Amino acid sequence: QHHQAAGRRKNLEFEPLSTTALILEDRPLNLPAKSLEETQRHKQEYEEMVAGAKKRELKEAQKKKRQMKERHRQEDSISDAMVIWNNDILPHWDAMKGTRRVKDLWWQGLPPSVRGRVWSLAIGNELNITPELYEIFLCRAKEKWRSYSETSSVNDSESDGGASLADRESSLDLIKLDISRTFPSLFIFQKGGPYHDLLHSVLGAYTCYRPDIGYVQGMSFIAAVLILNLEEADAFITFANLLNKPCQMSFFRVDHDLMLKYFSAFEVFFQENLPLLFSHFQTCSLTPDLYLIDWIFTLFSKSLPLDVACRVWDVFCRDGEESLFRTGLGILRLYEDVLLQMDFIHIAQFLSRLPDDLQSHTLFSAMAATHMVSRNRRWAQVFSAVMKDGSKESDRNSSTALRS
Repeated sequence: QHHQAAGRRKNLEFEPLSTTALILEDRPLNLPAKSLEETQRHKQEYEEMVAGAKKRELKEAQKKKRQMKERHRQEDSISDAMVIWNNDILPHWDAMKGTRRVKDLWWQGLPPSVRGRVWSLAIGNELNITPELYEIFLCRAKEKWRSYSETSSVNDSESDGGASLADRESSLDLIKLDISRTFPSLFIFQKGGPYHDLLHSVLGAYTCYRPDIGYVQGMSFIAAVLILNLEEADAFITFANLLNKPCQMSFFRVDHDLMLKYFSAFEVFFQENLPLLFSHFQTCSLTPDLYLIDWIFTLFSKSLPLDVACRVWDVFCRDGEESLFRTGLGILRLYEDVLLQMDFIHIAQFLSRLPDDLQSHTLFSAMAATHMVSRNRRWAQVFSAVMKDGSKESDRNSSTALRS
């Protein structure tokens, strides 16, 4: 039978490369032969299939060419921007940082090679932390961990056993647990990874520096992004100063009243920019705390793809807390059509882990279309008004999750 099949293929002008070409072959000997008309039709169908395949291949090749061209354009753009940042802006930071030219360049995204330096300068060091101070708190953290591990077998009923246990749970166990869940797909912060000890050190030192705040879930993501862009001591200094900003401090201290005021101000701009979606969220009883808390605790680094999150951080360092709420509204605008079709559970799930294929340029287009002005008042003025009239606003917009 195999010999017969091979014999039949000799009638073809080529060896078929796939099952597509079988349409050209004669039928087996035990079946009626093809008519001339059918043979011609099959030949035409095959030629159409081959032409279609070639067209798809050409289309795919053109797409790859366009992508390559775009990548080269981006690389050239980053390279040009890097020269401008290094030669023109960074050496004259104080004079240049507020200019229109720098703000426009900043919005386009910082070149990775200068990103950490710009973040560090923009966030500042109001706390006057030095690398030496970091080493002192790191030594304290290591000493604590050592004493915890040595006394872990001691009976908890001893004099300070209860305090040690509570301390250990807050500063050591929670940090360990959170580190294992920080950017798991990168495999660099988990145990055995190159940045595991570094992340552990920065977080441990912070709990000793600010025992009044301690370690709060979500901090590991912020510290991890800084470690990827800065040296260890600089990452700690920037981390501590960033967490000292009013918005971050109110969230990490879990100041319910202040958090509710941030949500109220956010909803003013939400209703103004996206009235349909705002109404849908209200119908679904979906309050801002259910998605904003996670976004602000991690500065979007848990919900967004890492490269997009870094672009969001760029603008946060430029514009401060307002940009966090503008980013939130940009995300809601970008996915408005999808979210309008969803119910409470699906919206909450969707917003906690946004699509991996989210591109920074599409998010930034949505952010650019978001107006952070309400009745001629900017974010700071709206937030200030909410603070003054806080009790009424909080009652109206209070979030069930925070009440409980």
